[in-house]
Amino acid sequence: MKRKELEHIIRAAAAITDQYEIVVVGSQSILGAVPNAPEALLQSMEADIYPMHRPDLADLIDGAIGELSPFEERFGYYAQGVGPETATLPMGWESRLIKIKNANTDLRIGYCLEPHDLAASKLVAGREKDWPFVTTMLQHQIVDPATLIERLAALPITGEHQERLSRWLAANAPIKGPGFPPSRE
Repeated sequence: MKRKELEHIIRAAAAITDQYEIVVVGSQSILGAVPNAPEALLQSMEADIYPMHRPDLADLIDGAIGELSPFEERFGYYAQGVGPETATLPMGWESRLIKIKNANTDLRIGYCLEPHDLAASKLVAGREKDWPFVTTMLQHQIVDPATLIERLAALPITGEHQERLSRWLAANAPIKGPGFPPSRE
């Protein structure tokens, strides 16, 4: 998916739901902060979204522009209507959202996850596709390992789970520096 396609989805979802603000929580939210993201981060043809103030309208999005819809058939990409509970995110994520608002969104607003919040969410999800996604973010210096460690600590998960994710990050982060990897004291 390209940035222009995500903007189209934001515009369409806003029109379908009659809502002004749409939240993008899936991998394609990277396009908010990094409009020309590396190709490896743009493999998904779906955007996980919900109306900010009416997440209950996500089913309308699925029905109109979701998978196997005429929208997908025509454009080759689609929206997945999800709820706010879909992504496990660090505390304070709402204050770091990246806004997309332009003529291609019909001046409607798409709020995308800040890259460190997205990476933390991907690590918590821990699906097979999530590990290489975060690795690519690290390799392209889209996320900073030290900041990502802070975001992992702000996740609503157990300390044991945070520790496992921190160990994975320490083993996979191409950048090492003072205070990284974090001490285990």
